[in-house]
Amino acid sequence: MQTNFTLAQLADSDVAESEKILRKCVHCGFCTATCPTYTQLGDELDSPRGRIYLIKEMLENDRPADEVTVKHIDRCLSCLSCMTTCPSGVHYMHLVDHARHHIAETYQRPLPDRVQRRMLTEILPYTDRFRWALRGAKLGKTFAGVMPARLKTMLTLAPGKIHGPSRQEKPGVFPAEAPKRMRVALLSGCVQPVLDPDINEATIRLLNRLGAEVVIAEGTGCCGALTHHMGAKESQFAPNNVRAWVREMDGKGLDAIVITASGCGTTVKDYGFMLRDDPELAEKAAKISSIAKDITEVLAMLGLPETAKAPEKLRVAYHSACSMQHGQKIKELPGNLLKQAGFEVVGVPEGHICCGSAGTYNILQPELAGQLRERKVRNIESVRPDLVATGNIGCMTQIAQGTGIPLVHTVELLDWATGGPKPAKLAEARVPEVAAE
Repeated sequence: MQTNFTLAQLADSDVAESEKILRKCVHCGFCTATCPTYTQLGDELDSPRGRIYLIKEMLENDRPADEVTVKHIDRCLSCLSCMTTCPSGVHYMHLVDHARHHIAETYQRPLPDRVQRRMLTEILPYTDRFRWALRGAKLGKTFAGVMPARLKTMLTLAPGKIHGPSRQEKPGVFPAEAPKRMRVALLSGCVQPVLDPDINEATIRLLNRLGAEVVIAEGTGCCGALTHHMGAKESQFAPNNVRAWVREMDGKGLDAIVITASGCGTTVKDYGFMLRDDPELAEKAAKISSIAKDITEVLAMLGLPETAKAPEKLRVAYHSACSMQHGQKIKELPGNLLKQAGFEVVGVPEGHICCGSAGTYNILQPELAGQLRERKVRNIESVRPDLVATGNIGCMTQIAQGTGIPLVHTVELLDWATGGPKPAKLAEARVPEVAAE
């Protein structure tokens, strides 16, 4: 794609990066075939190619974002399926993130929009605030029928069970039970410990059992993905995490940063790019990104014990989160680990299509998110599984709204197969009828 940025514009590193990305696009349209919003809406402006044209025109003319551009960029899930499809290597993630930053700086959203987005950015990244908000939402569900549409959606997504603080939310060290083979830092996260603390508990148990010492570093918190993808260019989440992990590296050393939510993993692996212009942190952030690993990558490094065996014969539908398969390019590994542990693993038809979670997308774009969830649930139920395994808490929460099939994190099943407890969600659930017929 030909571009016409001025030298003055290209002096801005974000513009310079976007210009390189735009030049790689050859208008082929392959991306339209795998874009969830285009397949749902059939609008060229709701395809990656259409959005690229909108972004190019906005940035090249150095103009404030307009209503049309905002509408179609907001509808983008950032699922990154287009990056997997693209034959030219267009780094759409960095381009759309830049567009969102530009929108945040130049576009005045309607007041209800601004209030909702402010609520999300001031609550979700903070574990304690989020827990208290969910308690309020639990009470508010009684009045959901008379609430404004925006609040009604948020209340609908609130879980019925709210977990109290768990040990893995606080800084600490969890020693290896087997001969020590590595030392890793676990990102405990912000939303996940509240919605499902069992995930990190299973992770710690499994890693300890396999000979990994696990540390929750003082000063770590939200990965920053939520605010970053909503257009907030300046955020202290990434810098704080980098500083905290570097202190651990400089102290007793770290072999890996372990992440159990693939959405967070995609972001942490991008810290080197996000902080590239920070004179203090650029080199450190790049180092952190280089050792950031999804939990399944670390388990592959350690290796499952030969005694790993599924305690029950179960048919598992593996749902590959977009941030896992498209963002981190981890495609076969989680399913292979589950098979190695003795589970029957089946793929999900249209597995490349997003479930509609996408961070805060299911709150900000509830109608489209709902359509995508229904599509995902139909595909999952078509393979008649006993349960669904995935590596992202957002997907688990989203899909659970549309089906009674139990959803668990991949690591919970691997923990169970190597001596851990049966996942609570399976212990409480009955085998769904779609799988039992």
